[in-house]
Formats: sequence, structure tokens, C-alpha cells
Amino acid sequence: MASSSTTSRSTSASTARSAALMEHARTVTPGGVNSPVRAFRAVGGTPRFIASAQGPWLTDVDGNRYVDLICSWGPMILGHRHPDVLAAVGAAAERGFSFGTPSENEVALATEIVGRVEPLEQVRLVSSGTEATMSALRLARGATGRSKVVKFAGCYHGHVDALLASAGSGLATFALPGSAGVPASSAGETIVLPYNDVAALEAAFAEHGEEIACLITEASPGNMGVVPPAPGFTQALRRITREHGALLISDEVMTGFRCSASGWYGVEGPYDEGAPDLFTFGKVMGGGFPAAAFGGRAELMGLLSPDGPVYQAGTLSGNPVATAAGLATLRGCTPQVYDHLDRVAHTFADAAHDALSAAGVPHTVQWAGSMFSVFFREGEVRAYDDAKDQDTEAFSRFFQAMLDQGVHLPPSAFEAWFVSASHDDEAVEAVLAALPIAARAASGSGGTI
Repeated sequence: MASSSTTSRSTSASTARSAALMEHARTVTPGGVNSPVRAFRAVGGTPRFIASAQGPWLTDVDGNRYVDLICSWGPMILGHRHPDVLAAVGAAAERGFSFGTPSENEVALATEIVGRVEPLEQVRLVSSGTEATMSALRLARGATGRSKVVKFAGCYHGHVDALLASAGSGLATFALPGSAGVPASSAGETIVLPYNDVAALEAAFAEHGEEIACLITEASPGNMGVVPPAPGFTQALRRITREHGALLISDEVMTGFRCSASGWYGVEGPYDEGAPDLFTFGKVMGGGFPAAAFGGRAELMGLLSPDGPVYQAGTLSGNPVATAAGLATLRGCTPQVYDHLDRVAHTFADAAHDALSAAGVPHTVQWAGSMFSVFFREGEVRAYDDAKDQDTEAFSRFFQAMLDQGVHLPPSAFEAWFVSASHDDEAVEAVLAALPIAARAASGSGGTI
């Protein structure tokens, strides 16, 4: 097989069908993909079109098999096609795909979520994490009568206009549009601050506190790589928002039920300063189906229609098949499952550290529960500017070498690695065998597979 430092399967016949599909996809879909990171623009080569998955394994349309360390970006916590989830989905589908009416499954899933996160009293189900954060923002604005929002650079909350914003020129200035098509008026309602910077937060609220409806933060960021809150930072968010009458929204779309049975709140909370006002969830709670939620105290959630003046609706919200998958997934997340995730994740992270150290590649590993990231730089990553200061070309070489050896990492240096309860000895051994070769590729010294 070719040297991992110079050539990957993306240039060989083994990816011919994926390459042909990508070429055709570009003619009917922008960039050939339905979510940008899938296009491999950050790492190069041919995106793998996956035909099937089972347990910890992905199989592409060319018949290549990969250990899956994407896990659908988190939802597949039990592994692909888990028998209990498959049975629940099949039983629900036999009864009907969608009713457009209330159904028992949505009540059961809401009850399960409320029972897992102590501050939650009510949740409303939606179909995506973007929809959850968009709705939470609207509710916060409706509750406070204010319009401005604070977020942190590097935290991603879906493609909501107000949250696709980049930092302005000063610590307490309003943001700039972070995407074409985002009106300056929308971005101008958002203040973007550096993460883990309490002084910047205090300055922003001192200047604009009476106008700020809410602060939204990833509970433990995973979209600039895993960058956990510094000790006391979440407490400071709660204290400062409360002092100024703003709501605190904890985005647990990624961490919810992944970091623990009650998400990041279960890792770090409860907080002496009090719980966030609103939470958003997605991914694991849908078991691989489009499902998400937002929730909080009953008095706050009571402002939503039909009881209150804040309008929110969704045709497929609480879909009976999606909620069946989510409920079976959450019920399958036992203490033994979380123990297994921790063991496997630490096995992989320790082996990656050892391999990269042996190859002389600068790196840092950071954690949020069993989620972890390998940053290709030295030193702690506390904010987005730190995350950007890494060797993304070294990561690309590392990624391609892992892919050549049958391990599919997230195709970006700014993402978390995910494991599942199904990662067994065979999958673990495959990853451990690949890491030293990939580390040598990352260093630029090559290595033959």
C-alpha cells in the first residue's frame, strides 16, 4: 500500500464509487454535500459515501470498512443499528410514520429528559439543534423584552442568523455577519466575546446589560475542538447574567447525555450560583434521528404558545419514530455504557498522545466527559484563538493516514472525537495499530502501511 504521508485511498481505485458519487452530487447539491464539513475541504481527498454501518464500523460504497470515530457527530452513543433501538424504531414505524397529532412517544421522551436533568421542569421537542437554539433565543427575548444576545467566539449553536456572527473590533462591541446572507442588523444584535474570559464578559454586561436578553454558551464547547470551561467560569456566567436580568442558555446539543446521563450539567453541576435558565439538546436524544429539544423552568416554558405569547411550532416535532429511537437510546445509556465510553476514549487518547510524542508532533489532548480532541499544537486551549493556532496541515496528514488504515476520524481539526458502547476489542486494536503510522505521517517523516 502507498506511503501514508503522500498518497491516500482518495487517489486510488478503492474510492472510485465514492469519487463518482461526489462528482455527480456536485451537479445536484451545492458542494456535493448537505452539511459543509462532509466535503473534506479541510483535509483534502474524496469524502467517503457510506453505504451501511454496524456497531463501531462504517462500510463505504466501495466496500471499504472503517472504525467510526465520528458516530454521526455524537448521536450513535450505543453504536450503529443497536438492536434495542432498531426494534423500537421498527415497532414505531409499523404503527405509522407521522401523525400531526400528539402521541405517547413524545410524552415518554420528554419525561425521560426532564427526569435526567434536575433543573428542567418542561421541554418542548423540535427536529434539530438549530431549531432548538433558535427557539430558546426567541423565548429568552420574549421573556425579557430585550433583543441583544451574548455568545462566545468558537461556540457553534446552529445556523441561526443572530448566532452566525464573528467578533467585532473590541471586547464589548457588536458582532459582524459571520456568513453571507446574514443581515448586519441581525449580527448587530449579538455581542461575541472570547471564551473563558470573565473580564470581557463583565465589560460587555457593564456597557450593554440592560439591553441583553440572554447569554448562550455551549455547556462545554466541542465545535472549536473540546475546550471545557475553566474552573468557575460557568458560575461566573450565572452570576453576571442574573445581576443584569438576562437569561443563561446552556447549549447541550453536543454534550447532552453524551458526557454523562445528565449531560455536562451532570459533570459540573449543580452550581452554587444556580442552574441555567434554559437548556438545548439534540444528537444523543434522537438516537440518530432528527430530534432535539429545549427546556427550562415551567414558568418560563409557559410563555410558549399555546399557553403564552411566544410562538413556536413544527410539523414533525415529536415525530413518533424519532422519539422511539431517542427513548430507546437514552434508556440504553446505562452506567456501564458510560464506564465503557470513558475507558475506550482514554485508551485512544493515551495512545494518540504516545504516538504523537514518539513522532515529535506538538499536540494537546482536551476532554469533556468521554469527548476529546487532539489539537496539533503545544499548550492548553482556552479559547478560539488558541484553537486556531494549530498545525492543520499536520492534522490533514494524520487524518488521511488514519483513513488509509481504516479509521474514520472527524474530517476537521476543530472537532471532537466520539466513541460508542460498541467499540469492541477488534475496533480498539485497529485504532491502536493505525496511530503510530499516522503520527509519523503527521510529522512529515512518512511511513509505510
